[in-house]
Amino acid sequence: MKKLAIYIHWPFCLSKCPYCDFSSRRLPPEEDEAQWAHAYGRELEGSAQKLSGRTITSVYFGGGTPSLMQAKTVGSIIDKIVALWPVAENCEITLEANPTSSEIEKFKAFRGAGVGRLSLGVQSFDNDALRFLGRTHDAASACRAIDMAANVFERFSFDLIYARAGQTPQMWAKELARAFSFSPKHLSLYQLTIEPRSAFYRRAAHETLTANEAFAAEMFDVTQEMAEKANLPAYEISNHAEEGQESRHNLTYWHYENYIGIGPAAHSRFCDKEGQRWAQENHDVPAQWLAQGSGAAQSEKIDMQTAMKEALMMGLRLSSGIDKAAWHRKFGKPLEGFLLQDRLEAAQEEGLLMCSKEKFSATPEGRKKLNALLVYLLK
Repeated sequence: MKKLAIYIHWPFCLSKCPYCDFSSRRLPPEEDEAQWAHAYGRELEGSAQKLSGRTITSVYFGGGTPSLMQAKTVGSIIDKIVALWPVAENCEITLEANPTSSEIEKFKAFRGAGVGRLSLGVQSFDNDALRFLGRTHDAASACRAIDMAANVFERFSFDLIYARAGQTPQMWAKELARAFSFSPKHLSLYQLTIEPRSAFYRRAAHETLTANEAFAAEMFDVTQEMAEKANLPAYEISNHAEEGQESRHNLTYWHYENYIGIGPAAHSRFCDKEGQRWAQENHDVPAQWLAQGSGAAQSEKIDMQTAMKEALMMGLRLSSGIDKAAWHRKFGKPLEGFLLQDRLEAAQEEGLLMCSKEKFSATPEGRKKLNALLVYLLK
């Protein structure tokens, strides 16, 4: 079975969070959703012509804030996908949502439209922190949204951001304990990072926005310890889940499998019918994407060396690491032959890498230093 995942990008938000560097814009006062539904359908049709015969294993509505969409728009996109491709029986359909009152009221409608998994952007249970992060909800709304998600969806997740300026490991442990009190089966726990295209990046020149390095490292350790005890071990650097509750869509990225991105600024990585791997990027400006037709602004072939480099960078984020047999099937050559033997041995001696007959993975210490480790391995 040739598998394919689909990402749907909704580019609009009520407001732009200062830490965000994703392609998103304020929601226009009167946006024509029927026009958007038609445009998504048009691009899906074009993708189906290129990638027919694939089985859809996951669909992910991201943004922006896709929970601002009408449920009928979401449903029309899902119906279009079902009409164009065979869909796996256990296909995972996820939608990102914010915990505002108006969006909570739409949860049941989204479920009725075909969404089976909700990802909530909670970010914090502290009202001061939520204001700092530019969120439009408060802690009480976050709690209500989690309760509603648990009642409506069999599978849901929520995000938290830590390592903020002024936050201590003790404060973070208290916030984590509150998160675990909801008995989630999946959590995404991100350290605050200052991204170049974000509003925080401009502020960081004259303001301290993140915790100091020592506190951030301690908070990472607290996260791992508490999550393990809560039966939510890390399966990826920032993602924790009970066994079987991992995000199947995100695993597509980390396993370097085929996916297409639909909508403005969406990215794609896939092999065509001839086995050539492609990278595509859609127009960033929504109006330009709507007018352009097929969506792709840039399309380029990925050579074997680049593909293996990307696969290594993604695969080492996973606690389980990279399956050597799967790597060989994908690229036709062993993983060890891609990397310099002396660097592999040095990284193993330093306790940063583990290499068995079946797997190649970063150790917990290696994942903490993954960026530096990858620079070293890929020089």
